[in-house]
Amino acid sequence: MQPSTFLSESQLAEYSKNGFLVLPNFIQPEMVDKLRNEAKAIVANFNPENVSIFSTKSQEKKSDAYFLKSGGNISCFFEEDAFDASGTLRVEKSLAINKIGHALHDLNPQFNKVSYTQKLQQIMHDLGFSSPMIVQSQYIFKQPKIGGLVNPHMDAVFLYTNPISCTGIWIAMEDATIQNGCLHAIPGSHKEYPLTRRFIRNDTISTSFEKLAEKEDAWDLNRLVPLEVKKGDMIILHGKCVHLSYENSSENSRHAYVLHLIDGKYEWDQKNWLQRDTSFPFTTIGNVLANS
Repeated sequence: MQPSTFLSESQLAEYSKNGFLVLPNFIQPEMVDKLRNEAKAIVANFNPENVSIFSTKSQEKKSDAYFLKSGGNISCFFEEDAFDASGTLRVEKSLAINKIGHALHDLNPQFNKVSYTQKLQQIMHDLGFSSPMIVQSQYIFKQPKIGGLVNPHMDAVFLYTNPISCTGIWIAMEDATIQNGCLHAIPGSHKEYPLTRRFIRNDTISTSFEKLAEKEDAWDLNRLVPLEVKKGDMIILHGKCVHLSYENSSENSRHAYVLHLIDGKYEWDQKNWLQRDTSFPFTTIGNVLANS
């Protein structure tokens, strides 16, 4: 492991113990505002020919070609509760989008600038990564009144390497509170609970969960703690840390920019739902910085 260059020994110890770590003021407010405006422009220019809904509860039942192609482009997904029984939007489009994903970090200049930084590379090196590589990015809106429950999960279920290296970087674009659906996590769950399943791609239009163990998940959700953070703060999440977010029934949105990284020294499994064309490969943060 390389010497620590950004995280203190106490921060590394806290992350090792809990499986999550909050870093205040990771992004300056001015840059946060630029990202929010960029996301707003993407949604304004989004004119869907085929509606795709992102389910935070049963994504394997909602997966389609649009979703499976999104690993290599910038795609918008609607909230589950954005439409009424007749299929008409219940609110204006700007308030109906669940998220934008999954290649913002590579294809949008504003998000690229924030994603590929020396600071993030140093943090990942401090966590033991030799070749930190961003494989997925999302701008999540958690819309007022209709922002849905995100069931308890481990990120490594969806982005698998052997050994597990998936790590989440969750950056608050607005204050995240209990009222508007902040993250909740189980301290120490990354060490206590095994990975029992994987979310895999079956073909070009379908996904499923593959069992890795006969044992069912038995997480003690009574141990969940809220991770309330301010605009610009960042949360690092271990890939096996059990976390969720509850419905947003408040009048306030809860925007976040989320990156998921792996260590590029490990093979990207072909069963993972997120695959890219060979002409558009994943690349390490170091390679991007060296060529910028």
